[in-house]
Amino acid sequence: MTRERFIEHVSQSQESLRRFLCVLCGGDVSRADDIAQEALLKAYMSFERFEGKAKFSTWLFRIGYNCFYDYRHKSRKCEAEPLAEGHCADGGMVPSGPVYADESEEADRRFRHQQLYMAIEALSEHERTVVVLFYMEDKSIKEIALITGMPSGTVRSYLSRARVHLREYLSRMQ
Repeated sequence: MTRERFIEHVSQSQESLRRFLCVLCGGDVSRADDIAQEALLKAYMSFERFEGKAKFSTWLFRIGYNCFYDYRHKSRKCEAEPLAEGHCADGGMVPSGPVYADESEEADRRFRHQQLYMAIEALSEHERTVVVLFYMEDKSIKEIALITGMPSGTVRSYLSRARVHLREYLSRMQ
């Protein structure tokens, strides 16, 4: 792979990688950005070894997931508390979706999704990971297995349990 092709692939994948890591970090944008930057640096240092056996985004997400896992292992836990959708531990906002001129419309949009994001945050780390990759990043079971290093059956199991937990959580909220 050429350097130009690598840059092109990164340009297409970096926002979804950042979004994925942000959810794993409980909405802490600066922590997610640090981990994403580390993942992109590691990918850049080894892009010549990319064999193309999986999609580039799957390979990049695997590196990002490993960087997240390494960070979690070092710190023992993510320090960010569960936050409402769109809010970050540093007080900033998670950029997502279109920017609305009308602030009340933006507030309504955030409120509609707040319960879902709170439910996702209540999941175990593995359940949250597979849900975000499957539903928010449109990754297949096979791609999730490659990214997380879990067998496909385990990914399916976590996804199934996460659906049950999300359904239970959301039904309690109504």
